[in-house]
Amino acid sequence: EPPDTPKYFSCQTQDMRIVTCTWSQGGDTNLYGRHSPKYTLSEEFSKRTVPCTVSCSEQCSCSWDVGQQRICNITVTVENPLGKKTATDVFDVTHRICPAAPFQLWEEYTDTEITLYWKHQNKGIELFCQTEVFQPDGKVELHNSSDTHLHYASITLGGLQPYTTYTARVHCGAAKHFWKWSEWSEARTIRTKEATPSGKLDIWREITPVLGGRNVTLFWKQAPSFRANGRSISYEVSWEKVEDGSKPESISFSSVYNSTRISIDNHSYRISIMAKNNVNYSLPSVLIIPKATSNSRKTLICSLLGTEELKEERVNGTEDGIFISWEPRRIYDSYVIDWCNFPMLQPCDFQWKRFGPNTSSALINSAAFVPGVRYNFHIYGSVANRAVLLAKKTGYLRELPPLLDPPVEKVELTFNAVTLSWGSYPKNESQPGFVRGYHVYVSPVHEDCSLKGSKKHVLPDESVLCKYTIENPEEKRYTVKHLLPNTKYKLVVKAYTGGGESPIVNFRYIDTPFNSNMLYLLVLLVIVPSLLAAICRWKMTWVKECCCPVIPSPNKSKVLSFKEFKIGSEKVLKISDTIPDMLAVDNKAEAQQL
Repeated sequence: EPPDTPKYFSCQTQDMRIVTCTWSQGGDTNLYGRHSPKYTLSEEFSKRTVPCTVSCSEQCSCSWDVGQQRICNITVTVENPLGKKTATDVFDVTHRICPAAPFQLWEEYTDTEITLYWKHQNKGIELFCQTEVFQPDGKVELHNSSDTHLHYASITLGGLQPYTTYTARVHCGAAKHFWKWSEWSEARTIRTKEATPSGKLDIWREITPVLGGRNVTLFWKQAPSFRANGRSISYEVSWEKVEDGSKPESISFSSVYNSTRISIDNHSYRISIMAKNNVNYSLPSVLIIPKATSNSRKTLICSLLGTEELKEERVNGTEDGIFISWEPRRIYDSYVIDWCNFPMLQPCDFQWKRFGPNTSSALINSAAFVPGVRYNFHIYGSVANRAVLLAKKTGYLRELPPLLDPPVEKVELTFNAVTLSWGSYPKNESQPGFVRGYHVYVSPVHEDCSLKGSKKHVLPDESVLCKYTIENPEEKRYTVKHLLPNTKYKLVVKAYTGGGESPIVNFRYIDTPFNSNMLYLLVLLVIVPSLLAAICRWKMTWVKECCCPVIPSPNKSKVLSFKEFKIGSEKVLKISDTIPDMLAVDNKAEAQQL
């Protein structure tokens, strides 16, 4: 194949004497050896062949000395037995300067400035240089400077941070008729010197009243505006009474510590915490602990009795955190919210966050927040380094169902009702959600439930339970009515939170007793009337026998079963015809007369 036209043919110089032309050699011609493409360069103005040797790898190049010539018309010709192609570049040598890369860099530096020096090979050419500075946060800054005809150039980089590592490198181009940047110099990594720590520490406290005084736990951390500005950092904590100006007490800590506990009496104290490096101390961060008053003693009593002065308000969590709001007051110059990342552990990873005077709400988030854990927040207003508790909040990132069912401690049964009691069920932070109320589920063992006043609840196995809802979490007693006597029931009590309730797994079984009222009614309606009827029948016979005896018929008497002896129409009994059973002799005079 014939050769391709040379692409991207261009010429340039580093020092306005040696010119280098480069181009892309194009596709493969499939001709090799003495038939492979041959390159020649010629200068059209002088009508001479350029005295250079062509070398090709990724691209082709050829360099030669142009002497004092400034305007050049260079043509590159490529040919093989099948054809030839050309490309031309006309240029002013002074407009095609691409300097050599700066070399031999060195520096001088303070805590906030770096002066970078370098040498260059382009004598007699005015250069425009650019310094690239890599910041610690990954950002890149470019600084421009002009290079004179001296053997070295420099640039001063100001506004830097103390004891901070920077990386810098330089490249240059012609100040007049800029063509291209040179290659980058080697990179220099420089650390500025140490300086006094800048800014203040962010400090906070937790006060625990005790008999005779208070325990104050102090916490500190480096605020976003604070800079250590040194190799090693330590902390100094000092405290003194505000009223009498007594000699302050102090203690130092290494950089691994961020808290300490001190014990103070009931006087007002000024607490100061400073950071220190090898150069000096930072400005002090100050807290004023007011003297203990009757309110403080009241707080101690409330603490000992387990009561609270401020009522906790419930807050809701979101996917992004827990939303806290408060009522702002003009007297405060800032607000502080504190909490524990792990409230069930000790230490609890105490945290706090500051907000400006115009803030009245915040979304508190932490990688440690998990669903089912109750977090307690305290909101303080701060003015003149003195803090006042404004509100208490408590809430969950997301509520979960209770892990345990309320333990039914007492069951009171009648033939048609059951009363359940579960007095010991907790509603504190051990629960994975706020207990909003209870559900009581009841059903006969062998059939679905349809009790009056209940709602239907269908289990996964499609069995139906009767559901009763108790919306007051303080109510821990409930009576299920309208049961059938002499029947076996299954029942369970479930607590529910904002996250719902756990699945129903275990039932409690009861047997309603026989209805004794029905027995009494049976006795009254059947047995008693039967008994009364029997008694009445017996009594009637007795009364009849007593009051209305049966008069025997003489004709039926055995007395008249004798031989007939009549006097007129009447039968007459002869004494001789009778045989007496008993003979009684009456000695009375009347009888004797008779």
